[in-house]
Amino acid sequence: MSSADWMAWIGRTELVEDEICLAQALAAAATLEPPSGPPTVGSPLPPLWHWFYFLPRAPQSQLSSDGHPQRGGFIPPIPYPRRMFAGARIRFHHPLLIGQPARREGVIRNITQKSGRSGPLAFVTVGYQIYQHDTLCIEEEQDIVYREPGPPLPAPTVSELAPVPDAISRTVIPDTRLLFRFSALTFNAHRIHYDRPYAQQEEGYPGLVVHGPLVAVLLMELARHHISRPITGFSFRSQAPLFDLAPFRLLARIGDGRVELEAQGPDGVTALSATAELGVV
Repeated sequence: MSSADWMAWIGRTELVEDEICLAQALAAAATLEPPSGPPTVGSPLPPLWHWFYFLPRAPQSQLSSDGHPQRGGFIPPIPYPRRMFAGARIRFHHPLLIGQPARREGVIRNITQKSGRSGPLAFVTVGYQIYQHDTLCIEEEQDIVYREPGPPLPAPTVSELAPVPDAISRTVIPDTRLLFRFSALTFNAHRIHYDRPYAQQEEGYPGLVVHGPLVAVLLMELARHHISRPITGFSFRSQAPLFDLAPFRLLARIGDGRVELEAQGPDGVTALSATAELGVV
């Protein structure tokens, strides 16, 4: 199938219904350990925790060798084997309430092809709207990147990171238990997050890859537990992978109306940058 044929997927839609069940929120809380304690039925779902719902439940026989569902349904059958959740832009209009049903409406908004250092790239932009009782709660636009395999990546250099006086910081140890739990929370069978021989030998990574959405959620957690104002928007962009080989650092700089967020690898290089927009109390 040529790239021109992929364009037929633009405008394709998907409807997924799910209950914002308490069990999944409790599993997320056990993994993330928010200071606010475990959620309860009727309480608002914390921002970004909607990623733990509306999950793709492809049958085992329909998984690709890398663990992702086979393409060609809602997502176009782009042949490039490497897939990355590269970024997103999200608006929080109303909180989702735990214990209530909800629906997510998705649409393929755009598909573009470019050339990168590792070869051709395909960018798929997917829009989502999440409703609860016909009230629009969340709008999201995701950027998914597909690419050819590149050369093996070296392990990052571990350096002593200088303190950042104007930022709130947290050091995260990305051990295999955390990566496994987040894969389970998102029903994500991508083998780069738990299968070390596959990650190293097949995809050329020096270790297990930390999920980009996990890093984004950890940054959101850092922000929301140091502010009193509601978060009305969030955007992030992945810039480099993080691995389970060494701790990484989260930084939050609280400004007027927004929080600038950054995840730094053990070498001090920015791996993911994000912005949380604040509303009024």
